[in-house]
Amino acid sequence: MKGAGTNEATIIEILAHRTIAQRQKIKEAFKQSVGKELLDCLKSELTGNFEMIVVGLMMPAPVYDAYELKNAIKGAGTEEACLIDILASRSKAEIKEIIATYKKEHGKSLEDDVCGDTSGMFQRVLVSLLTVNKSPALSYFIKGNCSDKMLLLFLIQQDIYEAGEAHWGTDEVKFLTVLCVRNRNHLLRVFQEYQKISGRDIEDSIKREMSGCLEDAFLAIVKCMKNKPAFFAERLYKSMKGLGTTDSVLIRIMVARAEIDMLDIKAEFLKMYGKTLHSFIKGDTSGDYRKILLELCGGEK
Repeated sequence: MKGAGTNEATIIEILAHRTIAQRQKIKEAFKQSVGKELLDCLKSELTGNFEMIVVGLMMPAPVYDAYELKNAIKGAGTEEACLIDILASRSKAEIKEIIATYKKEHGKSLEDDVCGDTSGMFQRVLVSLLTVNKSPALSYFIKGNCSDKMLLLFLIQQDIYEAGEAHWGTDEVKFLTVLCVRNRNHLLRVFQEYQKISGRDIEDSIKREMSGCLEDAFLAIVKCMKNKPAFFAERLYKSMKGLGTTDSVLIRIMVARAEIDMLDIKAEFLKMYGKTLHSFIKGDTSGDYRKILLELCGGEK
């Protein structure tokens, strides 16, 4: 970055091939040796989508999630897709850390900001996802004996069926109560039993019974419970298919999942769409933006 122009190739070579922890150490060493914040220098030298990726890579995971959520909420309008992508896919422990980081970084409550920028049942779903403490009654049943578990399973899948397919109109509150439990093994059993009773996959029922952001939120919860890498593979595919690219989605997923499950996402992408994620990115982006995305993606296979 010294002098006129910027050596983007060196920035890509260093930052795209280091872990988050290593990049934090590089930040500290840069400040110690140069007397400036590395992030500030990068922002002043870079522009556009390439800058967005590099800035994201320099943040620890909860800081990046909090940063993305803040950007999705601030200003006119709300990027609901960002709220859904992050809150529906993170574990309880990750949500707890995001909430604390958001408060520390932005001086506000994440729940308050979400409530101030959303409304209706969609808002209630997001607030439920932000509530990390499981109810004592549900904890008792999930940890209880076999008969307790089977009774709870039966009551819940019956309840969800009657809230949707067997009901004129949809009782979204019952869907919310069941789907936002966040106990994966429990919910997978509920999904199986639901299909037996209704003769329909729960995703199909959600698509039939709901619409808009609420539909997207419930579908994201179900898909993440079933197969999180497949959920992100689908999101990446939709961000690039057709004319134009939804760069915000592409960048967010590539940055956030690079060290977590990128290999699994690539495998699911190939299985679902018959093409590699690498080839899709290569055909849909250009310049240094393309180069750093491909480095994060890894090879063709």
